[in-house]
Amino acid sequence: MMEILESTKSLNLPDWWICAGFIRSKIWDVLHNFSERTTVPDIDVIYFDPINIDVLEEKKLEEKLKCLIPNIPWSVKNQARMHVKSNMPPYSSSVDAISKFPETATALGVKLDEKNNVILTAPCGISDVIHLEVKPTPYFTETKERAQIYKDRITKKNWKSTWNKIKVYHINSHY
Repeated sequence: MMEILESTKSLNLPDWWICAGFIRSKIWDVLHNFSERTTVPDIDVIYFDPINIDVLEEKKLEEKLKCLIPNIPWSVKNQARMHVKSNMPPYSSSVDAISKFPETATALGVKLDEKNNVILTAPCGISDVIHLEVKPTPYFTETKERAQIYKDRITKKNWKSTWNKIKVYHINSHY
């Protein structure tokens, strides 16, 4: 994980984070006493650069990361443009974007500071991820369309088949 963080830091991206499954899966693997880390489909690198929102820039950054660590499935996204793809109001920062991820257990980001200390952002807190609970972020409870996105992701991701101790909350559940 440190090699992935160090490689990403070397790009000097503005407001960068590695987020989502990179962190959540590691926490759940540890809490399930897995001896090996589960495979993550991709490593989500996000950053916030309103000056250059060209998707080709993201592909160039993915290629740079592939040169540093070739066997990693990199996914680089500029959050200054992702609101368009997601049909949402513009984000003000990468942390704002993370706060609007569908699940609280996924709304996490890590990066390295200038002294290579690991920094965590958790706009929805860490309680749910460490208590093995999957709940929608507040943003995904505001409209029927967003609630459906959450429901669809829960079905598609099927996390319980890998981490059987998690508890999935549905939109209509009372927390």
